[in-house]
Amino acid sequence: MAWVLLVLAGLFEIAMALSLKLSNGFTHLWWTLSFLGTAVLSFGLLSYALKSLEVGTAYAVWTGVGAAGTAILGMIAMGDEVSLPRIACIALILAGVIGLRTLA
Repeated sequence: MAWVLLVLAGLFEIAMALSLKLSNGFTHLWWTLSFLGTAVLSFGLLSYALKSLEVGTAYAVWTGVGAAGTAILGMIAMGDEVSLPRIACIALILAGVIGLRTLA
Protein backbone atom coordinates (compact mmCIF):
# COMPACT_ATOMS: atom_id res chain seq x y z
CA MET A 1 0.00 0.00 0.00
CA ALA A 2 2.88 2.36 0.76
CA TRP A 3 4.14 2.04 -2.81
CA VAL A 4 0.72 2.98 -4.19
CA LEU A 5 0.64 6.04 -1.94
CA LEU A 6 4.15 6.93 -3.05
CA VAL A 7 3.28 6.78 -6.74
CA LEU A 8 0.15 8.86 -6.09
CA ALA A 9 2.33 11.37 -4.24
CA GLY A 10 4.57 11.53 -7.31
CA LEU A 11 1.57 12.11 -9.57
CA PHE A 12 0.43 14.97 -7.36
CA GLU A 13 3.97 16.34 -7.51
CA ILE A 14 3.60 16.48 -11.30
CA ALA A 15 0.31 18.38 -10.92
CA MET A 16 1.98 20.65 -8.37
CA ALA A 17 4.83 21.56 -10.75
CA LEU A 18 2.51 22.20 -13.69
CA SER A 19 0.19 24.28 -11.49
CA LEU A 20 3.17 26.29 -10.31
CA LYS A 21 4.12 27.04 -13.91
CA LEU A 22 0.56 27.96 -14.85
CA SER A 23 0.17 30.18 -11.76
CA ASN A 24 2.54 32.62 -13.52
CA GLY A 25 4.36 33.64 -10.37
CA PHE A 26 1.24 33.20 -8.22
CA THR A 27 -0.66 35.79 -10.24
CA HIS A 28 -3.45 33.43 -11.34
CA LEU A 29 -5.60 32.56 -8.34
CA TRP A 30 -7.00 29.19 -9.46
CA TRP A 31 -3.63 27.82 -10.54
CA THR A 32 -2.11 29.10 -7.29
CA LEU A 33 -4.82 27.28 -5.31
CA SER A 34 -4.23 24.19 -7.44
CA PHE A 35 -0.52 24.40 -6.62
CA LEU A 36 -1.23 24.67 -2.89
CA GLY A 37 -3.75 21.82 -2.90
CA THR A 38 -1.60 19.43 -4.89
CA ALA A 39 1.44 20.30 -2.76
CA VAL A 40 -0.44 19.39 0.41
CA LEU A 41 -1.69 16.14 -1.15
CA SER A 42 1.73 15.22 -2.51
CA PHE A 43 3.59 15.84 0.73
CA GLY A 44 0.81 14.24 2.78
CA LEU A 45 0.88 11.04 0.73
CA LEU A 46 4.67 10.99 0.85
CA SER A 47 4.47 11.34 4.62
CA TYR A 48 2.16 8.32 4.91
CA ALA A 49 4.37 6.26 2.61
CA LEU A 50 7.39 7.11 4.77
CA LYS A 51 5.78 5.31 7.70
CA SER A 52 6.81 1.99 6.16
CA LEU A 53 9.39 2.79 3.47
CA GLU A 54 13.00 3.85 3.80
CA VAL A 55 13.38 7.60 3.48
CA GLY A 56 16.12 7.50 0.84
CA THR A 57 14.26 5.09 -1.41
CA ALA A 58 10.89 6.81 -0.98
CA TYR A 59 12.29 10.28 -1.61
CA ALA A 60 14.20 9.14 -4.68
CA VAL A 61 11.13 7.45 -6.15
CA TRP A 62 8.90 10.43 -5.31
CA THR A 63 11.23 12.92 -6.96
CA GLY A 64 11.92 10.57 -9.87
CA VAL A 65 8.23 10.09 -10.67
CA GLY A 66 7.67 13.82 -10.31
CA ALA A 67 10.68 14.86 -12.38
CA ALA A 68 10.14 12.37 -15.19
CA GLY A 69 6.39 12.96 -15.33
CA THR A 70 6.78 16.72 -15.31
CA ALA A 71 9.40 16.57 -18.05
CA ILE A 72 7.19 14.31 -20.19
CA LEU A 73 4.08 16.46 -19.73
CA GLY A 74 6.15 19.57 -20.33
CA MET A 75 7.14 18.19 -23.72
CA ILE A 76 3.62 16.98 -24.54
CA ALA A 77 1.48 19.83 -23.25
CA MET A 78 3.67 22.85 -22.55
CA GLY A 79 5.87 23.07 -25.63
CA ASP A 80 9.12 22.07 -23.92
CA GLU A 81 11.91 20.94 -26.22
CA VAL A 82 11.74 17.33 -27.37
CA SER A 83 15.07 15.70 -28.15
CA LEU A 84 16.59 12.26 -28.06
CA PRO A 85 19.02 13.15 -25.23
CA ARG A 86 16.14 14.47 -23.08
CA ILE A 87 14.10 11.32 -23.69
CA ALA A 88 17.12 9.14 -22.89
CA CYS A 89 17.70 10.99 -19.62
CA ILE A 90 14.04 10.60 -18.64
CA ALA A 91 14.33 6.89 -19.41
CA LEU A 92 17.33 6.71 -17.06
CA ILE A 93 15.33 8.36 -14.29
CA LEU A 94 12.49 5.88 -14.80
CA ALA A 95 14.96 2.98 -14.84
CA GLY A 96 16.28 4.18 -11.49
CA VAL A 97 12.78 4.39 -10.04
CA ILE A 98 11.98 0.88 -11.27
CA GLY A 99 15.30 -0.37 -9.92
CA LEU A 100 14.62 1.10 -6.49
CA ARG A 101 11.18 -0.48 -6.45
CA THR A 102 12.38 -3.93 -7.40
CA LEU A 103 15.44 -3.88 -5.15
CA ALA A 104 13.86 -2.22 -2.10
